[in-house]
Amino acid sequence: MIFLELFWTFFKIGAFTFGGGYAMLPLIQAEVTGRNWISEESVVNFVAVSESTPGPFAINMATYVGSEMGGAFGVAGSIFGSFCATLGVVLPSFVIILIVAKCFQRFKNSRVIRGCMSGLKPAVIGLIAAAVISIGATVFIPNGFAWEIFRQVRTYLFLGISALALVLAFKKLHPIIIICICAVLGIAAGYLGFL
Repeated sequence: MIFLELFWTFFKIGAFTFGGGYAMLPLIQAEVTGRNWISEESVVNFVAVSESTPGPFAINMATYVGSEMGGAFGVAGSIFGSFCATLGVVLPSFVIILIVAKCFQRFKNSRVIRGCMSGLKPAVIGLIAAAVISIGATVFIPNGFAWEIFRQVRTYLFLGISALALVLAFKKLHPIIIICICAVLGIAAGYLGFL
């Protein structure tokens, strides 16, 4: 049954991913596209939508996928599908935090625990980098890499915006100013037909 499958799939994703929603993105993408629940393009589009909606990314994604898959059973199925997927992605973290809170005082000075936590940091960075590469490849080179992409204006626009983002990351600018600059650049690029 789809509802149990939704719960179990997102439970596995929630249980084996550390580092938040972006670290979960490669696993979510692999699971939902591998099961033909949603397409690669829909995942990319939902990443954009999820960033503009309130709430954690992984929960938004689970709710959306659950709603889409449960929608075949009507409105009630859509709501129950959202509930099952969201519960699946949240429940492991909830249980793990309860266990950690109960045991933390006893093990906080353990060398093994500190070593495990230090080892998780590069793994989380790797998962986030995998998400950036995967989504970037789907958006910017959907038909595979070819030298012709360097003849397109949007390639240079992307490189320019990436360079600007790096510069802005190291400057002491207020985040609202950065958001406004990016909004103006995005709107201009859209109107000029680069995107």
